[in-house]
Amino acid sequence: MKMIQATNIRILIFVFLVLLTAPMALGQQTPERIEPPFWWSGMYHTELQIMAQGQQIGETRVHIDYPGVHVMEVVAVDSPNYLFIYLNIENALPGTFSIDFMKAGEAVYSYNFELKQREPNSRYREGLNASDAMYLLMPDRFANGNPELDDQPGMLERANRRHPSGRHGGDIQGIVNNLDHIAGMGFSAIWINPLLENNQPRYSYHGYAITDFYNIDPRFGTNDDYRDLVSTAGEMGIKIIKDMILNHCGHYHWWMNDLPTTDWINQWDEFTRTTYRMTTIVDLHGSRYDYNRMVHGWFDTNMPDLNQTNRLLAGYLKQNAVWWIEFAGIRGIRMDTQPYADRYFMADWARYVLQEYPYFMLIGEAWMGIPAMVSYFQGGKQNHDGYDSHFPSVFDFPLYDDIGRAFNESQGWSTGLMRLYNTLAQDFLYPDPFNLVVFGDNHDTDRLYTRVDEDLDKLKMALTFMFTTRGIPQLYTGTELLESAREHEGHGELRANFPGGWPGDPVNKFTREGRTPEQNLVVDYISTLLHFRKETPALHYGWLLQFVPEDNIYVYFRYDQTQTVMVILNNNDTEKMLDLARFTEGWESYSRAEELFTGQVYRSFDTWVLPANASMVLRLR
Repeated sequence: MKMIQATNIRILIFVFLVLLTAPMALGQQTPERIEPPFWWSGMYHTELQIMAQGQQIGETRVHIDYPGVHVMEVVAVDSPNYLFIYLNIENALPGTFSIDFMKAGEAVYSYNFELKQREPNSRYREGLNASDAMYLLMPDRFANGNPELDDQPGMLERANRRHPSGRHGGDIQGIVNNLDHIAGMGFSAIWINPLLENNQPRYSYHGYAITDFYNIDPRFGTNDDYRDLVSTAGEMGIKIIKDMILNHCGHYHWWMNDLPTTDWINQWDEFTRTTYRMTTIVDLHGSRYDYNRMVHGWFDTNMPDLNQTNRLLAGYLKQNAVWWIEFAGIRGIRMDTQPYADRYFMADWARYVLQEYPYFMLIGEAWMGIPAMVSYFQGGKQNHDGYDSHFPSVFDFPLYDDIGRAFNESQGWSTGLMRLYNTLAQDFLYPDPFNLVVFGDNHDTDRLYTRVDEDLDKLKMALTFMFTTRGIPQLYTGTELLESAREHEGHGELRANFPGGWPGDPVNKFTREGRTPEQNLVVDYISTLLHFRKETPALHYGWLLQFVPEDNIYVYFRYDQTQTVMVILNNNDTEKMLDLARFTEGWESYSRAEELFTGQVYRSFDTWVLPANASMVLRLR
């Protein structure tokens, strides 16, 4: 019995010594952050950067023991609270391995990093293309599907629907609940304004001051909610386009209290705003001073300008995009303020993403009304300085300007419908004009219905043009409800709530019963156009044949080897006679035409009577 007791005592002493001397087994901590939090095996790029953040973690050494994972480089930076680890994972299989951060032979931090199994064929998912039509919505203003999310612990701004620029409570579930409204109109893609965390004290609803690049704002939902939205939308034939901002972050971003490096952001002796003069980027005669002010100045006081020439930050941002594509299955990225970031970084970023996903879509926002300027930022352009952005698409801002003017003017040498013709005549400047995004408004501009003087016939002409000309059409939410607002009167009004999206709303505009007859007319008009567009390949990548407008009547054709569509816009308040002889090269192979909206059949191409303010879309037989 004494021997058994002595043995037990020795065992207890041994266990105590093991626990005491083990490498921080009980006191070992997980780093405050590991980004990305996990990755995938079998990716095209085999180098993986991991950013670790934790108290004095920069003073540790990294140990990893996992087949196929090799530590290539470990970078300590200005702040002792960061460490950047570069791994080669080319031959690593899916699984979990421990990253141990060692100091004096002990693991002071440890993190179990997972390499997930990549979904089959995720590399070859089809991105947004010219067969799609895109619906833009601002999540905070679209629909509140889960009111319990409105105010979350740790969030600096609380919900306030009474304030036009406050948080109103729209969320991911609200989008899911109303996907049938978007799909019913015929849209096949949704561009959603940023959903990432914006833990800012004021004006956080719009999403463009990101405070965490790896997490959805909890007032919208979770990362899994976002992935489920993408999946649910995909089952309905809708692609999700993610809004990204790489030029800046929010000034309450978690790293702003302790920047990894002194050059992580572009800093000035005092606050210096960008000049917004994007022409300085391509100006052969421009000054270095003006260029620096444009590219390195802050977009706003609450938006620190990121320095993408820092290779650590550049790697972080490139991987973040790939992480979201692989994690959520999105089909495109809309890049906010494309020219404001370092353009060579942006080109490298785009190339990196497209190497990983060859059929993915990247759309740049280069807000300039000059085709020569906008075309500089579309990939494949033979630019004067050799620059290639590698972005397949950009927004057609010159055509946006024209859509807001053309239908309000009588025709002159360069006014009225000539504006549309003249801008399209400059398509030779673009490497791929059929990949441009055509739009009449967005969340930053006057509403389209306002721009056409709240005239229903002019709105129909604008919509007809947007949905039948070359390019990828985009509509901003609320256009179908005849929303009207001007940008200079406040962005809160531009971004009004969708009636019916909130519990207790007096009307529900998501339903036919809740809309006015005029609103239903517009919804039906959009639906007719988009369903026709969806089933008509000639309106996707078919050639465009346009004729110089005369007497404010614009005629053009979209055609391929099997189909021809004829479009006539009569921007006059009176009936007009149209002699078809001038347009023979568009219709000469056909004997009749059927109008989309009225069903009227024209059995000869002689002289037609055009109704006043007419929008005509004709299938040639």
